[in-house]
Amino acid sequence: MRLRNKPGAPAKIANYPQYVVDTPEKWQGRWQERFGNANPIHIEVGTGKGRFVTEMAKLHPEINYIGIELQMSVVVVALDKLIAEDLPNLQLLHVNGGALTQYFAKGEVSQVYLNFSDPWPKTKHEKRRLMYHDFLAGYEEILIPQGETHFKTDNQGLFEYSLHSFSKYGMLIEKVWLNLHESDFEGNVMTEYEEKFSNRGQRIYRVVASFPKK
Repeated sequence: MRLRNKPGAPAKIANYPQYVVDTPEKWQGRWQERFGNANPIHIEVGTGKGRFVTEMAKLHPEINYIGIELQMSVVVVALDKLIAEDLPNLQLLHVNGGALTQYFAKGEVSQVYLNFSDPWPKTKHEKRRLMYHDFLAGYEEILIPQGETHFKTDNQGLFEYSLHSFSKYGMLIEKVWLNLHESDFEGNVMTEYEEKFSNRGQRIYRVVASFPKK
């Protein structure tokens, strides 16, 4: 998701340190302390404009959510949603999702969401896909034993790649949806991209995978 640069974005983000964590590495292993409770932590890598993670935080106050996004132009849009809702169980990180082990301790996260990630369709860009084995190793490190990764996309090629990558890494494919919006799945929270693509009649694919207990 790419938006035009927002001139006031850096200052706005700096004005809300209670929502956008400026030094997340300092909270590694202490995120529950920051939230002020012992609730499980779910993260969304590539949170974009923040619709999904904001709605999830509203629906599940018993869970702590952290939205991770590299692009400042969309972080500030997600921040606007968070300011409006004032959700105590949601934090935002303006960092690279490829460095999760710098921000979270081993076994600190209960669930990872990957929603409509950039497909990086060229073979030479495979290492940038969030389902590439280097990223999976990071998720495995920070997740609790048998913690789950939830992935949604409209891109059939990326979906097929994710299934292959998950299986090759040794993950367990818990459940697969080949047409999410035509299934009996309940409680789906849509992202901005998901709504746009589904309104065009495109299929939405979903998979839940977990790492086997070592």
